[in-house]
Amino acid sequence: MTFKHNFKKVLSATAFAAALVVAPAANVSAATNDASSTQQSATATSQDQQASQDQAASQSSAANQSSATAASASASTSASSATSTSTVKKTTKKAKKTTKKSKKKTSKKKAVKKVAKKTTKKKTTKKKTTKKKATKKTTKAATAAVTASAGQSQATDQQDDAAKKAAEAAAKKAAAAAKKKAAAKKKAAAKKKAAAKKKAAAKKRAAAKKKAAAKKKAAKKSAEKAAKYWIAMRESGGYYTARNGSCYGRYQLLISYLGGDLSKKNQERTADRYVYGRYGSWVNAKRFWLAHNWY
Repeated sequence: MTFKHNFKKVLSATAFAAALVVAPAANVSAATNDASSTQQSATATSQDQQASQDQAASQSSAANQSSATAASASASTSASSATSTSTVKKTTKKAKKTTKKSKKKTSKKKAVKKVAKKTTKKKTTKKKTTKKKATKKTTKAATAAVTASAGQSQATDQQDDAAKKAAEAAAKKAAAAAKKKAAAKKKAAAKKKAAAKKKAAAKKRAAAKKKAAAKKKAAKKSAEKAAKYWIAMRESGGYYTARNGSCYGRYQLLISYLGGDLSKKNQERTADRYVYGRYGSWVNAKRFWLAHNWY
């Protein structure tokens, strides 16, 4: 408000005074613009060096000072052109001084940053070297472990091969033994079967022989019975009480042979004893009877 009021006061004066006021004002504005450009350049430089807060404070201070100087210059333009020019020069000088300070501060920060960077780089290099050594050591240990593992693996493989071969040999031996045992078992079974077959055949033959003998015996018995009956019918007609002189009974035996016992049972027993003792069988007795008409 002060600046505007002073400016209006100047315009209400004479044209000459107005001209005098306008010219110095233009000079003051140009000087102010130069100072602002210088300050902006310094601010840009400060931002590039990561000192934005300090530079912003410096720029704000310079801007406030420039504004105050501009206001003072505008107020003093009504008095004289020389005073305004002097004020502008002072302002410019002060701005330059501020810029120089800022640059110095920035340079100092750069140096500090450079030292920090160098220290960091040194630490990084040391860290890398340590890491490289550790990696080398680890690699060496790993290589040794791999070599040892490979040797152990080879030894294990050899043991496994030997065990496998032994197992195969044992399996072959067991298979051969099992085969031999199976063959022996088969042979024994065949032998047993043959023996059983032979025994069965012998049993069958014995049975057949026995049967034949039984059949023969039955046939003989039947023939004996038939021959005995045939003789009885020829001698007495089959009567147990038939008598012909000194002969008596069914088979016409001498009565003395009966020993006084004329029963049927005794006649049968005595006739059998007589025939078997004299002819061996009733069939032979019949054969004799057919040849001689007596027995």
